Amino acid sequence: MTSDRPSERPRAPRSHRFVSGLLRLTSLRLRLVAVFAAVALTAAVSVSGIAYWLNRDAVLTRAQNNALNDFRDSLQRNAAALPPAPTCQALADAAHRTGGPNTYQVVLLATGPDGTPCAEPSDQGVFTMADVPATLQKAVNTVHTNDHVYHLHWERISLQGHPYLVAGARINGDGPTGYMLKSLDAERKDLNSLAWSLGIATLLALIGAALLAQAAGSAVLRPVRRLGEAAQRLGEGHLDTRLKVSGTDELAEMSRTFNNAAEALETRVEELSAREAASRRFVADMSHELRTPLTAITAVTDVLEDEADALDPLIAPAVRLVVSETRRLNELVETLMEVTRFDAGTAKLRVDEVDVADMLIACMDARAWLDSVELDAPRGVLATLDPRRLDVIMANLIGNALKHGGAPVRVGLRTEGDGDDGEIVIEVTDHGPGIPEDVLPHVFDRFYKADASRARSEGSGLGLSIALENAHIHGGGITAANGPHGGAVFTLRLPRRPRTTEDGQ
Repeated sequence: MTSDRPSERPRAPRSHRFVSGLLRLTSLRLRLVAVFAAVALTAAVSVSGIAYWLNRDAVLTRAQNNALNDFRDSLQRNAAALPPAPTCQALADAAHRTGGPNTYQVVLLATGPDGTPCAEPSDQGVFTMADVPATLQKAVNTVHTNDHVYHLHWERISLQGHPYLVAGARINGDGPTGYMLKSLDAERKDLNSLAWSLGIATLLALIGAALLAQAAGSAVLRPVRRLGEAAQRLGEGHLDTRLKVSGTDELAEMSRTFNNAAEALETRVEELSAREAASRRFVADMSHELRTPLTAITAVTDVLEDEADALDPLIAPAVRLVVSETRRLNELVETLMEVTRFDAGTAKLRVDEVDVADMLIACMDARAWLDSVELDAPRGVLATLDPRRLDVIMANLIGNALKHGGAPVRVGLRTEGDGDDGEIVIEVTDHGPGIPEDVLPHVFDRFYKADASRARSEGSGLGLSIALENAHIHGGGITAANGPHGGAVFTLRLPRRPRTTEDGQ
């Protein structure tokens, strides 16, 4: 048996507990109850059926044997002395002595002295020859070699919905023929009572099996449920979750396996977290360490750039290349430092209420894009944003469209919703070849480039990732898709007022 450590988590709402309990009931617990019930029902019905048929056979056989033996003895006492051709009156007297209202009814058949057939019942209103099956009459009239022995033949029949035993025999071979009708109503009542008793016993066995299944299900499913809850907590990041283990059964072994796996996972995650933290520190430290020499190099390259026109024509291209690469390195260092701030959770918003259209125009004007981009942005759309971060977002989105898309590039601005709960929506659309379907899920991944063979390009592979992080810190997001007529469409959604002014995690 197993149980997990007590946790400090608040209990789930009652409705959630009811739904989860119902789901558990309709799954393994219900199947367990159904299996127990099916087995118990099959066993109970089988045992009850066998017991019923054995008792039925015993009751009917006993009643039948008693009636046949009594009928044989009564025929011997009351009809054996009749002559081969008795009178009808003698035959009637013998019939009344042989049968009775409290035992069974009889009919005696014989041929009178004048050759006239005579059939005399013990009770004309209860039993006549019309009630005797033809098959029984044929069996009784069959001649046997040992005529001195009574050959009793019998059948069980139903008359007017009541069960009866019918028997017949020839007396002394060539004497009169006698038939008997014995009611089996008492035996049927006994068997019906037995059937009801067995049915009630079957029902009680079924109820007992259901209760037993419920108890067994609780005993079995409780540790399984706790294991599931522990696995859920583990998936939520509580890597210290463990199960208490007791016993040596399969459930205990499964709990030990879970604990071993959780311990290994916790150790592995700690190792990976340590490596990730070390990598972040390395990138941050490297970026900071690079800034000082880069500042000096940038100052030198600025001087060289100013003097490039006066330099030897063979040296000037090399100087311009150094200037360009130094600027790229400077931008990469600044980008890496921004990434480390996001990873460390120290990035913050410095918001101000701005006209979004003015911000878009200022972003494109600073980069000389006004002639290359079609802008559809109505003035007067105010939002509380971090102007610097919005500039970074739009610079990356528009620059990406100009670099990898096709002209014309269009930037559209619209609003959705009303008031402070509304959003601003900015779409950057190009008319290039679009984004391959296998690339779409990765366009915002860090250092991802659609063409892996181009290991070195003008971009660092961090621009769209930085844009997405800046959107997240505002409480918004960016999506990428292909337009219906070709080209890529990047959609930026930002709340008109940020949900937080701290880091965007």
